[in-house]
Amino acid sequence: MIRVEIESVRMSLLSQHRLVVLKDINHERFLPIWIGPFEADAITVELQGVQVARPLTHDLLRSVIQTAGLKVKHIIVNDLRNETFYATIHLDSNGKTLEVDSRPSDAIALAVRVSAPIFVAESVMDGAAVAPQEGLELGDLSPEEEARLSVFSEFLDSLDVENLDDDEENET
Repeated sequence: MIRVEIESVRMSLLSQHRLVVLKDINHERFLPIWIGPFEADAITVELQGVQVARPLTHDLLRSVIQTAGLKVKHIIVNDLRNETFYATIHLDSNGKTLEVDSRPSDAIALAVRVSAPIFVAESVMDGAAVAPQEGLELGDLSPEEEARLSVFSEFLDSLDVENLDDDEENET
């Protein structure tokens, strides 16, 4: 298992698509996972410490787990099949470990609420993680890598980075 942290939650400017990016804490590689807008909001609200008037679904789940006397040990993004990620929530019940199947976005939203570690199976990182490489051009990728990364093209194309330096100077 590889320990990761949430690097960011990102949004496409052209669609409702959201992306949570997990970063390997020991290496410079990232695991991008497409998630729904509600799950993205649930993760972001907790990361930013925003107070909500009523509990969100993941707050309710945390309360149920705690009321039942359980503790979230960690979560694992444990599988990738047909471009769909899978996860499990690992609970401690008086020394016994219980595994609960989950979507990664829900598991991550719960993990940030209870400060539980997030892990990714090595096979998932090996199959889906990306590592920044200086000087790498799209044409340098194998056809398999290019096909796998093509789902991010729309998102990357929607970013306006040309005037980024100008915008930062204007803010100061």
